[in-house]
Amino acid sequence: MANALFDSGREGFLDGSINWSTGDIRTMLVLSTYTFSAAHKFIADLGAVDNGRSASLTSKTVTAGVANAANTTLTATAASASKALLLFQHTGADATARVIAYIDTPASGLPFTPAASQTVNVTWDTGANKIFKL
Repeated sequence: MANALFDSGREGFLDGSINWSTGDIRTMLVLSTYTFSAAHKFIADLGAVDNGRSASLTSKTVTAGVANAANTTLTATAASASKALLLFQHTGADATARVIAYIDTPASGLPFTPAASQTVNVTWDTGANKIFKL
């Protein structure tokens, strides 16, 4: 699978309900059991695939339609095979936390199996498209 935007993420950017620059955008480590579907809208639609979440991303930029942010960390919740990162708009409830992007390449070190409670360093791509490009 290649990196992809969820339809709900595209919709959110177009209707203004997601603001990359000022919104509370976070990342989640996704278990290997997850099968990507562009139709998923909220974290609650994904099933039990969460293996840890970051705090809100910082230093976000949007130059030339390219989403970027400072590198971040998260803590793995289980020693389970994980294959991707998922970006989402944090609302405090999985039923309303809109999914934005699925990233599995080129993400250094994915897939992997972290230790339970392991701090996972997330280093975003430094290429032309950074985290993703609209």
